[in-house]
Amino acid sequence: MRSLRRERPPVDVLPGERALAWAPVEGDAWVVGTRDALYLPATRLPWEQVEAATWDREQSLLRVSEVGSWGEPRTEHALTLSESGRDADRLLQLVRERVTASVVVSRHVPINGRRGVRVVARRAPSGRSPVHWVYEYDVGVEPDDPFVQTAAAAALDEARNDLGLA
Repeated sequence: MRSLRRERPPVDVLPGERALAWAPVEGDAWVVGTRDALYLPATRLPWEQVEAATWDREQSLLRVSEVGSWGEPRTEHALTLSESGRDADRLLQLVRERVTASVVVSRHVPINGRRGVRVVARRAPSGRSPVHWVYEYDVGVEPDDPFVQTAAAAALDEARNDLGLA
């Protein structure tokens, strides 16, 4: 008789964390999600450091990009899952939920027509880390422009005030 209990992957997670979803990756490795982080074969990424994740079901390819600095290339991890199905679906659902939970506020401020800057506040979904603020500039918006810098700073101040963090 087959057990309904799933075996946990052989990945060491930090004390106090527990594997919630996982999927095998080509090369006899695993990607594991906990309440606090995404464990990739070579690194642990706290959820607030995950910019986005995309899934290509046809190629079984999971792409995870890290939060970065404007104007610098973002680190991206491309992982080919060796199995798709329930485990992959659970993992992808957890990734979406945890990344969304790490966003405290995201506010777009138009500067030139629809183009502008987005002020984003993120922190660990557990709430155990300070809020980290970033700007995301639309294509065609120059961050070094004094007008843009003033508008971005004003948007940041307003968002901090709205959250009671001023």
